Amino acid sequence: MGKPKVYVVIHSVWGHIKGLADAIVEGLEAQGAEATLWRVPETLPKEVLEKMWAKSFEEIPVIKADDLPNADGFLFGFGTRYGAASAQMKSFWDTTGGLWAKGALVGKYGACFTSSATQHGGQETTIASFLSHYVHHGIIFVPLGYTTPLLNDNSELIGGGPWGAATISNSDGSRQVSDKEKQIAKHQGEHFAKILKKAHQE
Repeated sequence: MGKPKVYVVIHSVWGHIKGLADAIVEGLEAQGAEATLWRVPETLPKEVLEKMWAKSFEEIPVIKADDLPNADGFLFGFGTRYGAASAQMKSFWDTTGGLWAKGALVGKYGACFTSSATQHGGQETTIASFLSHYVHHGIIFVPLGYTTPLLNDNSELIGGGPWGAATISNSDGSRQVSDKEKQIAKHQGEHFAKILKKAHQE
């Protein structure tokens, strides 16, 4: 079988999720996976996004629900919104009903990564609450686990955990993705690719 095909699908406002996604893609490709970066459709009007100082990611193609069956697995990245995924990400998944009806995603592999304003901003809760999308579609969740010693590093403020990679942005977006958070994200890409390759060999 050829290279596992993995989609990294994001919703990013200030670029923190995009920064993690780039590191994940690097990790996926380092392990021989074919990785493609996508973004979900934006639901907020331009004038609102401008007031939020949101960045534009026009260079990243917009994914459609019908694109998902073409991948062997996917990692979805989104910011925390009251301990849950962003409305934009939820809106995208609301378009996947046709895929659900056909069982088109059953047996595929999925993982998640996120970003919060503070270290207590609900990173684990956000990913945990998102998993119902995977469960209903029959997608196999691949947690990060404690597969990297960086998750035991208490020498500085670091986002992420066994549920998936993460970063901390501050409420104004002023904190950028740290080097260690990028390393964790790259490792998540490597880990996900290894799991997918092992499944393809069986």
